[in-house]
Amino acid sequence: MAHPRISSKLPPDIDPTKAPIAFGRRALPKLNEELQDSDLLTRQRALMSLCDLVHDPENAYQAIGIGFLDNLKKLLLDEDQTVRQKTTEVLYIMATHNVGRYNFIKHKIIPALAQLLNDPVDICRWNMHYGLKLMSELASGAIEIVESSLIPSLVLKLNTENEEIQKLILETLTGCLRVEAFEALATGAVGILKEMLNHLSVEIRSRAAEALMAISVPLEGKNMVFQEEVFPDLVFLLNDDDAEVRGNAAGALMNAAITTQGKYAAINAAAIETLLPLIHDEKSKVRLYSIKALTMLAEAPEGRKILLCHVEEFQERMKDPSEVVQRAAKIAVEVITWKP
Repeated sequence: MAHPRISSKLPPDIDPTKAPIAFGRRALPKLNEELQDSDLLTRQRALMSLCDLVHDPENAYQAIGIGFLDNLKKLLLDEDQTVRQKTTEVLYIMATHNVGRYNFIKHKIIPALAQLLNDPVDICRWNMHYGLKLMSELASGAIEIVESSLIPSLVLKLNTENEEIQKLILETLTGCLRVEAFEALATGAVGILKEMLNHLSVEIRSRAAEALMAISVPLEGKNMVFQEEVFPDLVFLLNDDDAEVRGNAAGALMNAAITTQGKYAAINAAAIETLLPLIHDEKSKVRLYSIKALTMLAEAPEGRKILLCHVEEFQERMKDPSEVVQRAAKIAVEVITWKP
C-alpha cells in the first residue's frame, strides 16, 4: 500500500539561489543581518546558505555566539512557508551538534519550535519534530520537553499525524518517558500505544513497543498496561518477523510483569510458551529481554513450575557470546531453581 511522502523540495515559484557568502569573518554576521531583512527573497537566500554552513559545528558555534538563535525563533512564525521550512531545517541541523543542543535549552528553542505543532505544511512539522527527537535523546533535552508541557500534545498528535511524523513523535516520547511518564499516562498514552502495536508499519510497531517499555517503568505505568489489557498484544508481537519488534515487546513484558497482577496477566496470555524460543534468538537484545521477562514470570509459582522443565536451556545461555546475556541467564537459573 502506497503512503504519501513528505517532500523537502521547495515550491516551484521559489528562487533557490543562495545568498552570496561574504568572505571570512564577515560571512555569518552578514547572513544574520539578511535574516532580518524585510525582503522575502533575501531572507530565503540567507536561510539556504545558512543550512549549508551550520553542518560544520564550528560555524554553528559562531552563529550561536553572534545571536542567530533569537532571529531564527522569530522566523519560525514567518508567513512564508519556505522561510519556516528552512528555519526549522537550520535548527534541526544545529541540534545535531552538542553546542546546538546545549543552546536550544539555554535559549528556549523547544517552546518556540512547538508553535509549529499545527503548521499547515507537512515538511515544517516534520523538521520541527525531528529537532524535538534529537533533543529527546539527551536527558536534559527530554526534561526540557517535559517542562515545556508538550507531552499531552505529542501524545494526542499520534492520533492525527501522518505516518512519517508519527515515527518521530514515538521516538521523542520514548526519550521523554524515561525521565517522566505521568503526563503521558494522564493523557491516555497507553491506550493509544496499544492501538499502534497493530500498525502495518514495522517501524511504528517497534517504536510503540519501545515507548510501552519506557512507560511501564513506574508503578503507575505497569498498572495502566494491566488495566488496558496490553499483555495479549505484546505476546502477539513476540512472533513478529522483525527482531526490533520482538525485542521491544519482550522488554515491555519484562517491565510490566514485575507486579503480581502483571505476572499472571502475562502467564495467562501464554507469554512463557512464546518467550521460551526467543532465548535462542539470533539477536542478543531479544535473548536478553526474553530471559529477563521469563525471570520475572518465574517469581510466580505457576511460572516457576513450567520453567523448571527448561532449566537446561537457560544454562546453555550461560555460555552466550554476550556477557550481559550470560549474567541474565545465571540469574534466571537461580530464580527458577530457588526453593523456599
